Amino acid sequence: MGMKILIVSDAWVPQTNGVVTTLSQTVAHLRRFGHTVRVVTPDQFRTFPCPTYPEIRVALFPYRRMAQLIEAWQPQALHIATEGPLGFAARRYCVRHGLRFTTSYHTQFPQYLRQRFPVPTALSYRGLRWFHGAAHTCMVSTPTVEAQLVERGFRNLSRWRRGVDTRLFRPQSKDFLSLPRPIAAYVGRVAVEKNVEAFLSMPWLGSKLVIGDGPERPRCQAQFPDATFVGYQRGEALARHLAAADVLVFPSLTDTFGLVNLEAMACGVPVAAYPVAGPIDVIDDGITGSLHEDLATAAVRALSIDPHACRKRAERSGWDVCSREFESNLTAVKPSSVAVQQRRRVAVDSVAN
Repeated sequence: MGMKILIVSDAWVPQTNGVVTTLSQTVAHLRRFGHTVRVVTPDQFRTFPCPTYPEIRVALFPYRRMAQLIEAWQPQALHIATEGPLGFAARRYCVRHGLRFTTSYHTQFPQYLRQRFPVPTALSYRGLRWFHGAAHTCMVSTPTVEAQLVERGFRNLSRWRRGVDTRLFRPQSKDFLSLPRPIAAYVGRVAVEKNVEAFLSMPWLGSKLVIGDGPERPRCQAQFPDATFVGYQRGEALARHLAAADVLVFPSLTDTFGLVNLEAMACGVPVAAYPVAGPIDVIDDGITGSLHEDLATAAVRALSIDPHACRKRAERSGWDVCSREFESNLTAVKPSSVAVQQRRRVAVDSVAN
């Protein structure tokens, strides 16, 4: 029997990132499973440009509107996907009214913040522990991220893997790109937290392709004129660009998963990355890609990977399986009075720690 599910997210279209892709696919599959799903997103509120990311709109004073939406919708399950203004507003309403909810941990926010401002990571983790500690369940994507959060005092974690659309992302002709080979591609935001400069500065005998955009693009394009920047690509255009590359280079040190890694594998393209959280749980070193402390070494090694092994790995990660995992982690919004008291104690303990 289907449920009424409300998902709250500060990240949504037209943003292009792994969080938006994951939520869009999950919502589509939940509806196929027979659930009625509503997504609360920034476009339903007054917004302002996000500092350092003006293309991203952030909700302004959303609590009253959020309360109205929750009360009007009367969901049977409520999931908060992000720790932004909408996420905080939904959390505040649920805690105030004794409602159960779930959350998910998509971003290594403490590391991102540390790269931009002198904020101690311990302080950021304390804030995240407070935010997610009030949830019935906080969903994480990989065993490594789960272990890291457990070390930071998180206690309410469950697994929610990521998937890939293997019909869209598939092996295609390499002739789509006429750049000198081998072609090393980067896909994602061109921003400081993505460590894209490590990719652009690594020694490489072929071509470097940047698929994406962001605040650092003008500087990077001026500093690395030999690289080819094609901006954001979506759908079939993204799949064709990705499939035409010889290796995907994933330089991030802070992503919790890296959805594009699976998308590249589905195209038969191996991945080169650092051996850190995210890639270490997605890439089978020597089988679907290469993990190495030196990014150029990883990229060269990845060129010898069998494309069929990459595709085979991606075919095991359909969105239907991942969405069922999300579904199983949901909890009823209205708990018993005993459960309310237990949840409040967990939240208090989380802040105390």
